[in-house]
Amino acid sequence: MKPESTSFSRRNFLRIGTLAIGSLPALNHRGNTAESVLETSASGRTASLHPLLTPSSKFVDVSRGEPRPHSLEGVALEEARLTPETWRCEITADPFVEEPHTKLPASLAKPLTHAAGNALDLPLLLELGKTHGVHFLKAMQCLNIDTPLGQGIWSGVPLCEVLKLCGKMQNVRRIYFLGFYNNDPKQVFKSSVSYTQCMETPPGDLPVFLAYQLNGSPLSLLRGGPVRMIVPWSHGYKSIKWLQHIFVTNDPRNSDTYANGNNDPDSYLKTAAYVDKEIANKKFKEGEPVVLTGQVISGLSGVKRVEYWVRRVEDKQEKLADDAPEILQAEWTPCELEPQPDWSRILHAAVRPQQLLGFDQATGKLLTWPPRYGMCSYSATLRDLKPGLYEVRARAVDLNGFTQPEPRPAQKNGKNAIQVRQFEVV
Repeated sequence: MKPESTSFSRRNFLRIGTLAIGSLPALNHRGNTAESVLETSASGRTASLHPLLTPSSKFVDVSRGEPRPHSLEGVALEEARLTPETWRCEITADPFVEEPHTKLPASLAKPLTHAAGNALDLPLLLELGKTHGVHFLKAMQCLNIDTPLGQGIWSGVPLCEVLKLCGKMQNVRRIYFLGFYNNDPKQVFKSSVSYTQCMETPPGDLPVFLAYQLNGSPLSLLRGGPVRMIVPWSHGYKSIKWLQHIFVTNDPRNSDTYANGNNDPDSYLKTAAYVDKEIANKKFKEGEPVVLTGQVISGLSGVKRVEYWVRRVEDKQEKLADDAPEILQAEWTPCELEPQPDWSRILHAAVRPQQLLGFDQATGKLLTWPPRYGMCSYSATLRDLKPGLYEVRARAVDLNGFTQPEPRPAQKNGKNAIQVRQFEVV
């Protein structure tokens, strides 16, 4: 075998569009399509691959809270400050002190609050975007879900630039952000980054930022709009939806919501391959090629390759653990990654790829493929299988040589199990 939307009035739409014009990418028809596309490799194989960019409405939804904020309508939506016109974000300092580790409270020279009438609004954020806007490709993945949530080009303003609106900060060691939670303390959901993670992004790297656009369109309520936080290197729980409050603190301990339940709240997005379900429990005729497809996310340690292993099994054969000798000693075969696309077919003609972080300024291509904290599709064609029941597995190998699920086999550090699908040849 060989491996082969938020609703705008016309006036406000024009106002926001005018502020953003020239700096934000928009998708053409191919980038926006929700259907899988057929790609033919150099070897002549054809596989049904995922769109590189996921339409906003097609992201997997893992929203929290009851009722879901994106289900609010009319006056309730305005009172929640979840329309472009009513959206406001407070930025305050936490007065917390506690001996011996936090002797002095954090402070801001100019807090932004509802009471003072100077809370951050969308027009001001878009104005900042004219000079400080960032755009890049990022995949969303939940810590405990075994499938990617989607991938898009996110646009917004780095958190460090927004914090400059508050003047001088003192005694700040961590920065928290909270989303709308229906005024129910039990539904409070918060995440954070360290001061250094926020303020010292290496040149060309991906900053923490306030996002107001996805795939060239205003961020929909379903996707956490009008504004959400994006933490590029982490799982979805860090990228708080329906952003409404940012506060700085001198407490060095991480007390994110996800710190509860034995989760690792500072885990980075991990390198992992996922197997599409279309092949599962399907019957193929003898002599018919079996096409394996899936997606691979490039985490902190990048992607060297994706590989597969197929074995014939009996009906009631015991399931193999990821560290079973059969898996560790198996002969794994490389899959084929989809090639980097022609970005001119995905981005609007008025936007150059060089405007996106992670792209080479000379060639307009991504510096790494798949992009770090992004994903692409892979495929392999299995041939010459004799009649019988089969299992096929796929795993990622990162640039350090770690094979999935290593180096993070523990679920609470990011679910990273080797996925398996069963099919039959008749």
